[in-house]
Amino acid sequence: MIRKFTLLIGCFFASILYSQHKFLNDPKLSDEDLKSTQSKIEADAPAEVLYRSVHYMIDYNGFLTQEIVSRVKIYNKENAGDYLDYEIPVYDNGKGDRETLSNLKAVTYNWEDGKKTTTKIQRDEKFKSKEDKNYTITKFAYANVKNGSVVEYSYKLYSPFLSSTPRILIEEEIPVSYVEYVFDHPKPLGYSINYKGSVTPTHRDSGQKTLYGNEYQTYRFAYEKLPAFKDEKYVLNNNNYKTGIKAELNSTMINNVFKSYAMSWADIQKRLYEHDDFGLQLKRDNLVKNVLPADILEMTNRLEKADAILKFVQKNYIWNKEDETFTDKGIKNLITTKIGNTAEINLLLTMLLRNAGFDADPVVLSTIKRGMLLAYNPSISQLNFVLASFNENGKIYLLDGTSKLTEVNMISPRALNQYGIVMTKDEAKQINVIYPEVSKTVLSIDAKLLPDGTMEGKFADRDTKLYAMIANENFTEDEKTFAKNYQDEYKFPFTNMKHGLQKNNDFETSFDFTSDTFVDNIGNKLVFNPLLFLYSQNHSYNQTEPRRSDIEFYSAFDRVKKVTVTLPDGYEFENVPKSKKFRTEDNALQYAYVVTQTGNKLTVETTVKIDDSIFPKEYYPAFKQIYDNVTKMEAQVVTAVKKK
Repeated sequence: MIRKFTLLIGCFFASILYSQHKFLNDPKLSDEDLKSTQSKIEADAPAEVLYRSVHYMIDYNGFLTQEIVSRVKIYNKENAGDYLDYEIPVYDNGKGDRETLSNLKAVTYNWEDGKKTTTKIQRDEKFKSKEDKNYTITKFAYANVKNGSVVEYSYKLYSPFLSSTPRILIEEEIPVSYVEYVFDHPKPLGYSINYKGSVTPTHRDSGQKTLYGNEYQTYRFAYEKLPAFKDEKYVLNNNNYKTGIKAELNSTMINNVFKSYAMSWADIQKRLYEHDDFGLQLKRDNLVKNVLPADILEMTNRLEKADAILKFVQKNYIWNKEDETFTDKGIKNLITTKIGNTAEINLLLTMLLRNAGFDADPVVLSTIKRGMLLAYNPSISQLNFVLASFNENGKIYLLDGTSKLTEVNMISPRALNQYGIVMTKDEAKQINVIYPEVSKTVLSIDAKLLPDGTMEGKFADRDTKLYAMIANENFTEDEKTFAKNYQDEYKFPFTNMKHGLQKNNDFETSFDFTSDTFVDNIGNKLVFNPLLFLYSQNHSYNQTEPRRSDIEFYSAFDRVKKVTVTLPDGYEFENVPKSKKFRTEDNALQYAYVVTQTGNKLTVETTVKIDDSIFPKEYYPAFKQIYDNVTKMEAQVVTAVKKK
């Protein structure tokens, strides 16, 4: 954080003239906008941003003011829920510096009886909640919202934190008629403007000017008539692909003294290792000298030993659900209380590995939810997660003690964000942070066909590796919702549903079923799809617009469906489908439909193999082609008839 400062510098003439476009000129809401019934940009849009202004201004006393004005037209209230309430986070670093929210106004406009009416949010309709030790969230919901309403909010946020501004997204899930980004800072401060995305400003005005009676550098960008950004499927965080702007402090020139804040990852490594809540914690190796039991320290197999240390941390320490780069209460407190944040858990794990003779170092990164780590723009503000790692024979292994189900090289899914930076004692090295193995989902059915066309049997859904961890976390977080997902997907009667981890850490859901909906009686024949309720009627690789994003999964995976159907005595199969396989030239995507018949038993096993977790967007047609074949193959039926 850059602390407050006072600048005593005279004014000067602007070196670049203002553009013809007027920024920070909030227009009056027009009757035409209020009475409109559909967007002129996209006629079927449920809502539209009419005007949004984001203005950052740093004054010469060293305070950052963020001033926001947002006006959104609601066309379809039922499909515009994301724009009917709002949350404003306010940060407090716990060390005497905090942000302050003021002038919050929220208004709903309607056109009623031939005139504009106004409904304001009252003071007691705004709510504050303490999300964690650093953030307080102010929340509100608009009142009297109807189809055709315009909702508007504005506020100011004062901040002493000048090292960076939040990333502002220019594109929205709804069309944007006008949005502007303005950043004005004193000339003695130097900022890098991190511009990411494909949208070009309609208007721009950057340069040195006399503003507010002093010398300022300004960056002003405005955009008009932007179509909605359509979230794409098979993307871990669509915000990574939206156009956005973020400012990062790179230097100061105060009292003729120049100081650079431009960072390389080596600079950040040095700052982290000098920080009380990171590197100086790692130096307290005396805290962990007697923590590990002797049987672990005496192990000779290195990978088994590392795994045992990980399991020791998982068993004895609990993650408090807070992802942080820095410790909160420190390693000593974690050892005493057994509860800590991500940094505390995994810095302790790093210290224990070092104590056991490993060449261990922390890895810092950004979680998927936080956004992709921009390795070309080093910044501590990007980081919010720490892993442990060790180097064995030139290979780096990753460990994460925040989850009870992680293994060596299998870390929490929220941290699988492609890249991380290993912070050794001497340097910083970028590494890939991915899950290197294949996770499997195996859907299996063992069923019997009864002479009346009823099918009864047992179903099991088993996940392995990373997918098992994800399933278990979802189940543990909300058991009722987890069970309801199966009830929503399989709309037929079933009983004896069970969920749980298996001894090998696979996660399985199973149930028994009896149904007469899978078989058609046609004359004296029983016709059914041999995959029963597991066949794919369609698929979701159906995007018609050009693909913007990579195709992303948590893990390379195999998805297997295996169905065995046993006929009643006196029946036999007819029109049995033939086995077939499809693949891309590089074998990256594969599909197999394999049929096996033994007497009155028929087994159909299908397998989709995806050999990587990330594919360039150019692979999208190949995915579509493979899954077109999947739906075609899995639409085949088989016939059961009485033997003659």
